[in-house]
Amino acid sequence: MDIQEIRKQFPILHQQVNGKQLVYLDNAATSQKPIQVIEALDQYYKGYNSNVHRGVHTLGTKATDAYEGAREKVRKFINASSIEEVVFTRGTTTALNMIASSYGMDNLTEGDEIVISHMEHHANIIPWQQVAKKTGATLKYIPLQPDGTISLADAEQTITPSTKIVSIMYVSNVLGTINPIKELAQIAHKNGAIMVVDGAQSAPHMKVDVQDLDCDFYVFSSHKMCGPTGVGVMYGKKDILENMEPAEFGGEMIDFVDLYESTWKELPWKFEAGTPIIGGAIGLGAAIDFLEQIGMDNIERHEQELAQYAMERMSTIEGITIYGPKHRAGLVTFNIDDVHPHDVATVLDVEGIAVRAGHHCAQPLMRWLKASATARASFYIYNTKDEVDTFVEALVKTKEYFTNVF
Repeated sequence: MDIQEIRKQFPILHQQVNGKQLVYLDNAATSQKPIQVIEALDQYYKGYNSNVHRGVHTLGTKATDAYEGAREKVRKFINASSIEEVVFTRGTTTALNMIASSYGMDNLTEGDEIVISHMEHHANIIPWQQVAKKTGATLKYIPLQPDGTISLADAEQTITPSTKIVSIMYVSNVLGTINPIKELAQIAHKNGAIMVVDGAQSAPHMKVDVQDLDCDFYVFSSHKMCGPTGVGVMYGKKDILENMEPAEFGGEMIDFVDLYESTWKELPWKFEAGTPIIGGAIGLGAAIDFLEQIGMDNIERHEQELAQYAMERMSTIEGITIYGPKHRAGLVTFNIDDVHPHDVATVLDVEGIAVRAGHHCAQPLMRWLKASATARASFYIYNTKDEVDTFVEALVKTKEYFTNVF
């Protein structure tokens, strides 16, 4: 894998920020887009912009073929058994809300349990809070080990025959923890529960096989995996989706409409009300082509090497706390003693380095870490060890600056 050749495909990386070469380390928030994806969007809007499914004219047929072709690319990418199990959404958050409102509201009653973990993103907490409030179900949390991992023994104790839904992120956007999803799905199913997986931080960075994981739902976003913003995917097992009611209603998702009753289209279109995110789906398809050309195993290996290298370099700096387990995905979340993470991010930005600072939409996890906020450097296929060196050198400058000022 030639990183320099890969970097050439990303126009945005070749610029200066505050007079310094850009070092983009905010990939867990959103990734940059290769020229192939930008061109795919450009070609759609310039050459065959049209609505899908409804028209019989040439542009409509071409747009429909490209849109449904992207669905097939997604199916292969996650190894779903059929395109009927692949629903395009506006992103991970929308997909989790659809599952909560459509499946959760209809299938839970008082006395049932929903199980999540302390490390979840707000998008995988708040929808389940709302379901619990409205149905009388109980929301439970699998506790975390001191290093920020989940113990299967704790999962066995938390998930019971009363549990109906287990919803866990595959990879933590804060800790970098890679959760044992396949084993958690086995525990969930043994107790009669379904397994929902927040794949926002896993789909861009590792090979995913939903049939091997045996999860019932798997959701992710395009914009974190070199694709456009505003589009994502909800995978669901066919038998579950067939028995779910749509979360949105209107055009495109209907079969027959009468004055007082309506029927829905077959899967997956019954979940895609209105004009879909056509350009976004086509761009996502182009992003999948790009990632698969590089190889997901190569991407995962490269990012984990960068994370390990960064932690080794950072551990030599006195007064830095690194959060999460030793074996992790490609990100490092940290704090510098007596320096607010927003100040860290601001000084790094002066050096041309983009990192994320804040609670990362994980306030319960911040309280578990006993931190009001943290800074996070997150890596992707176009980042290099030289960029990690630049980042670590800037951290040293940042620490010295605040030490001298205060």
